[in-house]
Amino acid sequence: MEGQNNKPHKTDLGGQLSSPDRYIPPEQMPIASEAMKEAEKTKKELDEFKKKLVKKFPFAMALSVLPVNSYKIFEDDEGFLPEEIEKKPTHLIFIIPEDHFKDIPKKIKPEVIKLVGESKQNLWVHIKTPVDVWNYGLDSKPEFLDAIGGSFPLHDNGFLGALRVAVIHKTLVLRKFEKYVASYVVGGSLVRGTAEKTSDVDTFVIIDDTDVKRMPRLQLLEKLRGIIYDYIREATALAGVQNVLNVQVYLLTDFWDSVKDANPVMFTFIRDGVPMHDRGTFLPWKLLLQMGKIKPSPEAVDKFMKYGEQNEGLVTRRMLDAFVDIYWGVVTPTQALMMLIGHAPPTPKEISAEVKKVFVEQEKIMGLKEWQFLDKMMKLWKDYEHGRMKKIAGAEVDKILEEANNYDKKLKEMRNKLEGKITEKTAERVEDEVFSLLKTIFGNKAKAELIKDFEKELVKKGKMQKRFIPVLRDVSEVRQKAKNKKFSQADVDKVSRDASELIRELIDYVQRKEIFSAEKGVVQISYGEGRKGELVLTDSGVFFVEGKVIAKIGKTKFESSDIKEFEKALKETKDRMKVKLDSEILYVLKKELGEFEINI
Repeated sequence: MEGQNNKPHKTDLGGQLSSPDRYIPPEQMPIASEAMKEAEKTKKELDEFKKKLVKKFPFAMALSVLPVNSYKIFEDDEGFLPEEIEKKPTHLIFIIPEDHFKDIPKKIKPEVIKLVGESKQNLWVHIKTPVDVWNYGLDSKPEFLDAIGGSFPLHDNGFLGALRVAVIHKTLVLRKFEKYVASYVVGGSLVRGTAEKTSDVDTFVIIDDTDVKRMPRLQLLEKLRGIIYDYIREATALAGVQNVLNVQVYLLTDFWDSVKDANPVMFTFIRDGVPMHDRGTFLPWKLLLQMGKIKPSPEAVDKFMKYGEQNEGLVTRRMLDAFVDIYWGVVTPTQALMMLIGHAPPTPKEISAEVKKVFVEQEKIMGLKEWQFLDKMMKLWKDYEHGRMKKIAGAEVDKILEEANNYDKKLKEMRNKLEGKITEKTAERVEDEVFSLLKTIFGNKAKAELIKDFEKELVKKGKMQKRFIPVLRDVSEVRQKAKNKKFSQADVDKVSRDASELIRELIDYVQRKEIFSAEKGVVQISYGEGRKGELVLTDSGVFFVEGKVIAKIGKTKFESSDIKEFEKALKETKDRMKVKLDSEILYVLKKELGEFEINI
């Protein structure tokens, strides 16, 4: 049908890019369950043999059971006799460090044969070093690497796991891109023999892009990387290892250009790498490099020589950058401490003077030594900002960094002190505010007496909620506990929040009481030069109160009275909602006080 010719075919690179294969987790594969059962059975049978072997050779890197379908290639490669093949032994591979290679014929092999005989199992153990393993790749025998990577591990110090994740990833990539993978190469510490159990696994994938014409090369490379990188997750899941798989993807044309330009990364890659798959591309490069046939051009030599000329400028710039980083590492936390105590963060221009004023002179928590370092940094920064600092020596940077670290430690100590002071001040403020209100209500009494009055007169009489009793007790203890470091800032903040609600309720109560007092017959009187008194109307008469002076208003003048008569009159007075003052009382007031004002 028309239009079908425009669709990319699965067999070309464009078609494979547009139709990614679905990943099937191993536990969902139909044969996974049976295979795992068989593997576990084999593992149990060989467990005793493994323990004895590893105990005998503690330097062992790996011991594993080779896949059954790989037996023939190992038997052919090592020239098994027909009668040995007829016995159908289980093939194991035993990997030891290269340092012990010379001991294989006379020491290791005889002991292994002896242990096999003692086990009374039909086993054949192939003793190899990592060099032997990598030589399979260099000899264009990737099927051996696949077999070792796919073997069932009995003992592994990390070598097998690292190889296994690379083999699985290679298989996934080849399954996807078929003939377009020019080379799949493993390199890095794994090949050099310096890898540890958790070392990264470095691999390179070279994709032949020479016949791709419809897609821009950059777009092609990004799509390839996306799919190949996605396979990393799948390979890691299938391999069941913790090793990080690092994959570098190159187009063949780009890779060759880098080789011609003498890129050191490519030279190292070709020199150290071992092909796990190669279509006649990588191994020729490796041989040509060993023969000295791949040589950098004069232009490449000039290019890399120029790097040496850039050293001084680069180092100078980096030293200045290091100074800038240290400077901000000093200024920023200093500004933070200023903010902690309620000051706006000072500008770099003002910070030295402000810090001296606040932390050295007022708070007295910073010594002159620390302030002098800060002041020095500000002066150096000014030189840098105005271009007077052209360079700074590495030794000077080291010295400044050491001083900055000491300064930072001092700032942390200062923060603890400041937070302690702030906590204590907050506690004092909360306690003072609450108990000042209680003294307004109940008089100038001790805290314990005020708390009792609060419970008796306000809570028990239903004028305050019962939940405020524990709040008041916390408030009464907050100052001492903060001073003794038993309350943190968070504890004090909680008491402060609770106390704020109590304060609002107390203020409301005081205001209601004042209104109620006015309604009961209390009138404010202002007279003379700022003097004030109260006119209190009772059923027993009208009293004038100013401080401790109490007088009863008679028909023509003030008559002496005392607190007892006054309190008795208040007690016997019935509630009433209106204040009434007759003309006789006003006449006496004017006679005794002169000009006055009534404030209702």
